[in-house]
Amino acid sequence: MMARARAELQPVTPEDFFKDDFVSDRHLLNHELLDRVRAGTYNERSDVEVAVALLRLAHDELEAYGTNGEQRTDKHDIRLILRTSLQLLNRLGVVLDLPFSDYGTFRSHWMANGAHGNWQARRDILNELFEPVHLQLADLENDELGSELAKPVTSHPGTGWSRVDIEINEVRRHFGSARSPQDYRNVGNDCVAVLERLSEVVFDPEFHLREGEQEPPVANTKDRLGRFVDNAASGPANAEIRKVARATIELAQAIKHQGEPTRRNAGIAADSVILLANLLRRLAEK
Repeated sequence: MMARARAELQPVTPEDFFKDDFVSDRHLLNHELLDRVRAGTYNERSDVEVAVALLRLAHDELEAYGTNGEQRTDKHDIRLILRTSLQLLNRLGVVLDLPFSDYGTFRSHWMANGAHGNWQARRDILNELFEPVHLQLADLENDELGSELAKPVTSHPGTGWSRVDIEINEVRRHFGSARSPQDYRNVGNDCVAVLERLSEVVFDPEFHLREGEQEPPVANTKDRLGRFVDNAASGPANAEIRKVARATIELAQAIKHQGEPTRRNAGIAADSVILLANLLRRLAEK
């Protein structure tokens, strides 16, 4: 599944660690692949790329176990995922100090730390442990990728929102390898994915909804991001900031639906959405 040509530069995702088992007709964790990653013999993708996706898989599976119980892996699988993640991080010089090694010990940890009967408290425990490492990996991947796209004027290479930074790195990766109109259209899709991640992270229903309003879906980025910008950059003095933010959202959406998108237009959309992400990060600062 992850055996793709490096030149294609497709993103590694948590799904790539699973394989179809035609005997049981199930989607199973690929133990052989994880064994190769752990042994350092998987050379199709860089350790950073693999670590980004594998750690997201570990985080998501633990969160599913601690909340809705819909994880796709069993206790042996999660132990292997965590063991492989830690060994991979060690090779990269990234420290993740986990106080548990599987589902059972995670449950014991949350019981001992005030998360009995509280799904949000369990999410908070996981975020406190994993989020700094997600951000470190996003920074490493950003450095590894390089780019001809815009870089923010800041001492920090990312926004500090790990899921946003991961999507921005996909924009950079795909733009770097794009050669055809279809490739450039996919860059537009990546731009929309960044907007949706931003929509998730900056829109707070308790703060941004007005009386009688229903929360718009995450995919309704124009309304959600527009409301955030209206609140964070209110008043006549910030009119140009609001105008730039709205125009960027429209541009990313337009590239996605163009019949024959060009490298120039895709690059403009990608530059714009990267700058928008950093603009929103600054507006979110207290």
